Amino acid sequence: MEPSATMREYLAEIYRLQEYEPTVSTTSLAERLNVSAPAVPRMLKRLKSAGYVKHVPYQGVELTPRGQAEALREIRRHRILEVFLVQVMGFTWDESHEHSENLGGGLNDALTQRMAEMTGYPTRCPHGEPIPDAEGNLPPVYDLCLLNLGVGHRGEISRVRTHEPERLRYFAELGLVPGTPFEILGRAPFNGPMRLRAGREEVVVGAELLKSVWVTPAENPAG
Repeated sequence: MEPSATMREYLAEIYRLQEYEPTVSTTSLAERLNVSAPAVPRMLKRLKSAGYVKHVPYQGVELTPRGQAEALREIRRHRILEVFLVQVMGFTWDESHEHSENLGGGLNDALTQRMAEMTGYPTRCPHGEPIPDAEGNLPPVYDLCLLNLGVGHRGEISRVRTHEPERLRYFAELGLVPGTPFEILGRAPFNGPMRLRAGREEVVVGAELLKSVWVTPAENPAG
C-alpha cells in the first residue's frame, strides 16, 4: 500500500530519531511530531501492519528495510523542497522547514525531481543535511559536533542541526552557516563558551548553542 502523508511523516521522523536512539520510543516520537501520546500507538500499529516498522518489546520501534526506503524518499522530498523554497521562492533558511512540513504532503516523485532539476540537483539542504538521491542512497557525511574539538582546530561548518527559527536567525547573524570556514580561538573551562573565527569575524558562542553546529575539521589543528 502507498503510505499516506501522515505515515510518511512518521517514517521520516523515526529515521531521524534512530540516528540518536536505534530504537525509538513513543514518547520521543510524540514530542518530535507534536502530537498527543495516544495518537502515536495507533499510527505505529498501522505502520507495523503495512510492514514499515517492527516493535521491539519494552523499547519502542525501528524501521524495517521497507520503512527505511520510504523514510528516505520522504526526507529527499522534504530537503529538496527546502532548497526550492530558499533558492527559487526566496524564503530564508529559518522559514524553509516549517513551509516544507506544510507543503510536503502534496509532493510526489515527479514534482520532487523537477524541483531538483530547477535547483541544480542539490546534495545538501539549506541547513547542510545530506539529501538522498533518487534511489534512496544518502551521500556519506564525515563530520562531528563542534563541541568535540579544542583550541586550534579549524575547518568548515557542515550542518546546523536545529529547526528552531530563532536559533537559525541567530546563527545566521553570527555567520555560523554551512560552508563557512572556522577556527577555534579559545574555550572557557567547565563547558563554558567558545571563541571562534567564523569567516572573517570573531564570535563567542555558548556550549548549548554549539550542540547544533557540526563541522568538517581540517586534518590537523593549527599551530
